[in-house]
Amino acid sequence: MLTELVPGAPNDFDFEIGDWVVKHRRLKERLKGSNEWEEFDGESSTRKILGGFGNLEDNLLHFPTSSFRAIALRSYNTETKKWSIWWLDGRFPDSLDTPVVGEFSNGVGLFYADETFEGKPIKIRFKWNLLGSNQPHWEQAFSADGGTTWETNWTMDFLPKA
Repeated sequence: MLTELVPGAPNDFDFEIGDWVVKHRRLKERLKGSNEWEEFDGESSTRKILGGFGNLEDNLLHFPTSSFRAIALRSYNTETKKWSIWWLDGRFPDSLDTPVVGEFSNGVGLFYADETFEGKPIKIRFKWNLLGSNQPHWEQAFSADGGTTWETNWTMDFLPKA
């Protein structure tokens, strides 16, 4: 594996490089006013790619009914100073999700995309929060009203793998 980093490569996602146990919490129904959450475990391993201008997160998710693999692919655009994040679900190997695009500011990373959910247009937000902890916290939220209100529907807490 190529490990040489290119000078000037961003360090925004350095906090996530390594191997993790992941505590997932996900709403059972999205954009339906649900308050019922399901919790499950997972594993994650993240490595730098593209000389440090990207990273690849390999995931094993243990949903209550089955387990599956997925990856997050991240790349940094030196012109816009923004990251793009794609999600590839191993259950649907022919389809990359629309990338969320954004950046970090003061320990919080916000990334957005326009998408459809159950045939309706929505906005998606990924939020990485590094404040007050050395353990990364991630949230996914959907907005059905153009970003005026957000429903957080999935959270992940990353714990170092022993």
